[in-house]
Amino acid sequence: MGTLYYGDNLDILKRYLKDESVDLVYLDPPFNSAQNYNAFFHEKDGTDAASQIHAFEDTWHWDIETKKAYDAVTEQPGRVSDVMQAFFQFLGGNDMMAYLTMMSSRLVELRRVLKPTGSLYLHCDPTASHYLKLLCDAILHKDNFRSEIIWKRTSAHSGARRFGPVSDSIFFYSRSDDYIWNEQFMPFSEQYLNEFYTHRDPNGRRWRRSDLTGAGTRKGESGMPWKGIDVTAKGRHWAVPGDACERLGINAGTVQEKLDALDKAGRIHWPQKEDGVPMFKRYADEQPGVPLQSVWDDIPPLHNLSAERLGYPTQKPVTLLERIIQASSNPGDVVLDPFCGCGTTIDAAEKLGRKWIGIDITQLAITLIKKRLRDTYGNKIKIETHGEPVTPADAAKLADEDKYQFQWWALGLVGARPEEPKKGADHGIDGKILFRDDPKAAKPEQIIIQVKGGKTGVKDVRDLRGVLDREKAAIGILISLQPATGPMETEAASAGFYEHKTNKQKFPRLQLRTVKELMEGKGIERPTTVAATDETFKKAPESKKKQHEQKALEL
Repeated sequence: MGTLYYGDNLDILKRYLKDESVDLVYLDPPFNSAQNYNAFFHEKDGTDAASQIHAFEDTWHWDIETKKAYDAVTEQPGRVSDVMQAFFQFLGGNDMMAYLTMMSSRLVELRRVLKPTGSLYLHCDPTASHYLKLLCDAILHKDNFRSEIIWKRTSAHSGARRFGPVSDSIFFYSRSDDYIWNEQFMPFSEQYLNEFYTHRDPNGRRWRRSDLTGAGTRKGESGMPWKGIDVTAKGRHWAVPGDACERLGINAGTVQEKLDALDKAGRIHWPQKEDGVPMFKRYADEQPGVPLQSVWDDIPPLHNLSAERLGYPTQKPVTLLERIIQASSNPGDVVLDPFCGCGTTIDAAEKLGRKWIGIDITQLAITLIKKRLRDTYGNKIKIETHGEPVTPADAAKLADEDKYQFQWWALGLVGARPEEPKKGADHGIDGKILFRDDPKAAKPEQIIIQVKGGKTGVKDVRDLRGVLDREKAAIGILISLQPATGPMETEAASAGFYEHKTNKQKFPRLQLRTVKELMEGKGIERPTTVAATDETFKKAPESKKKQHEQKALEL
């Protein structure tokens, strides 16, 4: 189970998250790369849909509000104030300074919510990584810096008079010296095996020689002779490999008896020289692999046709997050992503049996995450949400505060995808649902959605009907805060019916729904049978666990 929060993560952190309540934080904030990111929705054949909607603007500006935030950070004496003032002296009041001001207040809160055994991973690119490293040193303390992970995020390409940028940085900090750490391993490469595991048994198993003794002499069993070999005379002592003894069930006896058992099991290599010291036979297939280092080039980025790719900007591979979560948390721990986007961190945390908290400032992200989780884990997954409207009055308040966030939230009630807000003339489409009721059809059918936060009347219904005819869409839906009037219902009824291509079912071609009706569970009338496949959003792959559970139910 996890919790999703809609809103500004700084406000959410201060209001809802307690001190020392989180085991692991991963954040992949906007990089201040002066780009506008859009969420693209792909058709089933991989081509871009005609529509795209603005997801977030990765540009930060120095203005009066940013200056107030900067003053709030620097008024408190300490390392954070010192480094921020140094930044301002060097950078002045520019966009980079605005970005660092935004990040500083959030990193302070993230440190507060981390448990003493917790860790934080900050994902960034070279645009601001050098500044963010100094900021993290001030907030989390430079002695708690553990690693800079270099993730190769794309394949090689030529740069404009520079070396091609192909990597991101992930800064790994702990809250203290006593932090959760589960060492991760990479499989042995063939080159490594050929170089180090040079021996083979008759059955082909690779092995290498490993010490059975350790430096220095010892009194007691480990210093006593075995099979006539006096290791004390050689300045060493017997060092029985505990992992091998446990694997072979050798749990009792003296050091010498354990050595006898290893020898009997064929795990000791005897040298040809009479005065040589026997060695332990360590098999490659019994080892976890090579300890993972700080350069990660084995996790490829998501290509356009990847089953995992949902079309959200800056989406990261779930394998990347699984590695981080496994290294720095245990099952049942709490994982927090304050910039959760399309929910990759949350997906990985759910898969690995962690509790999770996700925060995002767009209703689009919240909608995508809930759909992703239900596609992957089924409708039984428990998702607690905060910040979304829970009453029609809440919805009206959101409509007054932010027109587009209200639209995205309302579209989520019917499973529609948003359309990009058009500059200039209103083309009359706030969202779409795509479905295919004829498998042989070249293009899917469209359900056109309009969302109205203000007053509505019969003119709005006529306008929607015009859009419906212009787009040759199957069905049109008008979502409003106010209930429909009699003339509006009469005008909607005059639009007639849409007939399903294969089963000939009929559905009202123009439908009116209030936010209240949708919140109470009254959906829209539309083809939903197996023969009418929904292609509105790209479907996230089901988890293997969910697939196995379904097969068990079918047996």
